[in-house]
Amino acid sequence: MTHAMHHYQILSRLLLYPEPELIAHLPELDAALAAMPEQHALLRPLLAHLENTSLIDLQQQYVATFDRNPSHSLHLFEHIHGESRDRGQAMVDLMEEYKRHGLQMTGDDLPDFVPLFLEFLAQLDEAASAPLLGDAVHVLAHIGRKLTANGSPYAPVFTVLERLSPVAAEMLAEPPIRDMDEALETFGPGADGVEPLLRQAPGGVHPVHFHPQPRRAA
Repeated sequence: MTHAMHHYQILSRLLLYPEPELIAHLPELDAALAAMPEQHALLRPLLAHLENTSLIDLQQQYVATFDRNPSHSLHLFEHIHGESRDRGQAMVDLMEEYKRHGLQMTGDDLPDFVPLFLEFLAQLDEAASAPLLGDAVHVLAHIGRKLTANGSPYAPVFTVLERLSPVAAEMLAEPPIRDMDEALETFGPGADGVEPLLRQAPGGVHPVHFHPQPRRAA
């Protein structure tokens, strides 16, 4: 496994909800990062924060940072589509991408959860993972900028991802504002009872886009 591939697993674990298992494995993560001096230097403050803060405080900080602040959400498509119907199709497309590479999702995480996406990249070779990171880096950098502005110790994880990306991050437009209630009111559940954000659009598998594609002129 290359350093970059190993990176994805380390970064994934650092973005998970803090549990005793994570804290117990911090020395192992620190040792793995020692072979990557630049990234290690960036991530050392986060490692120290995780080592030196009580578990209950870490958990409260995590919830306040990622679960209660939509601008820091660890769900990639939330920053692109908000709660619009396009988000549901994007989820379906990403799940198909995972399946195409042999990854079967387990647990309750949505496919666009950043730690899950990074675990997926860790299973690919560099030729396959680099373009996917390059596609997602615009959203990842957007989250990183928000975290940096708020002084979050998690911000360096996104700095590392931005530096690993083969392309430079572009600025994101604000996502459309539409919550599930409005979507249901506008579109209603289908005859099958499936809510509009979860309904698969016709046409089979679509390419995965992590940022809005430019519209072609008519």
